[in-house]
Amino acid sequence: MSDSQKFPVAAHALAYLAHKEAFSADRAVASAELAASVPTNPVVVRRVTAMLGKAGLIGARAGANGGAWLLKPADTITLDVVLKAVNGCAHLGVAPKGVKGCPVGEKIPDAVRAAIESAGDAAHTRLSEITVADLLNGAHQSATAA
Repeated sequence: MSDSQKFPVAAHALAYLAHKEAFSADRAVASAELAASVPTNPVVVRRVTAMLGKAGLIGARAGANGGAWLLKPADTITLDVVLKAVNGCAHLGVAPKGVKGCPVGEKIPDAVRAAIESAGDAAHTRLSEITVADLLNGAHQSATAA
């Protein structure tokens, strides 16, 4: 799975677990059910849920009665934490090296680097304002329209 897909799958899986009120092991949701909701392969979901488990966001157990459940309330899980948990891709790239002696090539790398850092900071700031519960409630949409 590409890095660009880990974050959307993780956010979707967490929202689905919240929707199913999977807040304990006895309410665990199977990876096949999560995968059908995304839609993607259950192996993809298991890879992402393993990352979310390492971050302490979900609990999971393997086997015939396995599945995943939330360890924290959906309204306390912000999307910047989700992005970090899956080593997500709010990364916009790396500025190219400059060329000495070129009036543009000497200055552009620093300018591009600053622009990338600024955009990345803005993305992380915005994601820190959106929770998994907001995804379910559509609350994130009102802020984007402003």
